[in-house]
Amino acid sequence: MRAHRRAQRAAVTTGAVLLAAGLLAGCGLSEPDADVPADGRPGHTSAAPAPAGPTDSPRTPELPSELTSQRLDWKRCTAPRGGNAPGSAWRCARVDVPLDYADPSGETLSVALIRKEARDKGRRLGSLLFNFGGPGGSGVATLPRAAGSYAKLNTRYDLVSFDPRGVAASSGVRCRTDKEQEQAHRNVDLTPDTAAEEAAFIEDAAEFGAGCERRSGTVLPHVGTGNAARDLDLIRRVLGDEKLSYFGFSYGTELGGTYAHLFPHTVGRTVLDAAVDPTADGIGHARNQTVGFQRALENYLKDRGQRPKEGSERIARLLARIDRSPLPTDSGRELSESLAITGIVTPLYSESSWPDLTAALDEAENNGTGNGLLRLADSYNGRDEQGRYDTQSHSQRAISCADSTSRPTVDEARALLPEFRKLSPVFGPFLAWDTAGWCAEWPVEGEHETPETSAPGAGPVLVVGTTGDPATPYEGARRMADELGEGVGVLLTNKGEGHGAYGSNDCVTSTIDDYFLDGKVPADGRTCG
Repeated sequence: MRAHRRAQRAAVTTGAVLLAAGLLAGCGLSEPDADVPADGRPGHTSAAPAPAGPTDSPRTPELPSELTSQRLDWKRCTAPRGGNAPGSAWRCARVDVPLDYADPSGETLSVALIRKEARDKGRRLGSLLFNFGGPGGSGVATLPRAAGSYAKLNTRYDLVSFDPRGVAASSGVRCRTDKEQEQAHRNVDLTPDTAAEEAAFIEDAAEFGAGCERRSGTVLPHVGTGNAARDLDLIRRVLGDEKLSYFGFSYGTELGGTYAHLFPHTVGRTVLDAAVDPTADGIGHARNQTVGFQRALENYLKDRGQRPKEGSERIARLLARIDRSPLPTDSGRELSESLAITGIVTPLYSESSWPDLTAALDEAENNGTGNGLLRLADSYNGRDEQGRYDTQSHSQRAISCADSTSRPTVDEARALLPEFRKLSPVFGPFLAWDTAGWCAEWPVEGEHETPETSAPGAGPVLVVGTTGDPATPYEGARRMADELGEGVGVLLTNKGEGHGAYGSNDCVTSTIDDYFLDGKVPADGRTCG
């Protein structure tokens, strides 16, 4: 299990698409008198590409005019891989970006865009760019599915999203065949108990990275978040917006924070929902998620009238039994312990999916079969009924390992086990081992220990945290707001469950809508619940 991976999957399948399905009744405001105007207007679109604006960072490259003066050729969209073509209101285009920003006049790669124009063109505010998380999620595929949740914003904004570099239609990283992916899920124990299992676990991780290098070696060194943030700014300029209006979820909050650090003077109205903790390294993220998923599991158990400690221990015993003897399923595939944990994780992203978890656990415990948990795991892992896998996990791992210098060893992961088991008997071992397996022997060096998100000089950035968020625990939102800096990070708290708040709580949704549409910045520390 990996922090951003789980976070993005929820944003694609439950967060962005399903958050609007169950609005929470009621809204409590801790500081109801504090709506104030935003300092700046959102991005304004002109007939020609906007000027570059002030230089925001010594790392900001000077780009050639052939890139900054591109004219986008918007056409009807074709179907994304494994999906359906969006409706007639959608248009797609491609923008060229430098492969290597250290050589901006050199080789380029093509980034895929999708757009739905604002309905009220007379009151249009500009473009609103979305990133739904991951890293590794396709914005081109996701935005049309999620657009119903943003219908109010679409009155005055063009809704725009993109496949970040290394993702899907933007030179997507591919590391394994479907057959190789299936074999890994079947044969590799992600919570190894013996020396042989440990060796197989690390060998599989190294083989994954080697496969990425063989199949995607040209782009692999250049898929980090810093480059994606620079792509965002080039997209802004080509769209003709003076400032970037941006809505990021989960990993998309790290991308948004990185953009704010690199380009503070072009930060427009920006919302970071389900914020990543920018102060955590790889082990810190694993520790945060161990706490977050255990908290969500305990909230689920309490909702079912069970004692959290006893319920957690019962599930841990079930996983131990599955580790010894995998459960049969109707498909002929077996449910391993690793797949069972993934199946338990998946419905914790959204309170509306808790009944699915109840049914799957009841089946496993009482019938001794794993159909329900396997279906949930397949949904999470991007596996369809024909055994085909999407490549989100490939891109997500490549981007994460390009970003992070964290490369814990097997010994370091093993040393974490007592602490992580204490934090969660269900998820702790899985997440402790993941620290060693994620970037083992990765062929590309990481860029930093933790991302830089300080943004002095930027306008207000609205940071949203949900108290029961399992994947990006609430404490991370506080830290993101603090790291953005005084007068920049504005914290909005959602007292609720699930990964992501927009659309799940009418108070949060209306606060964000008012910010994007009218420039009303809530008081720092406002609470909805």
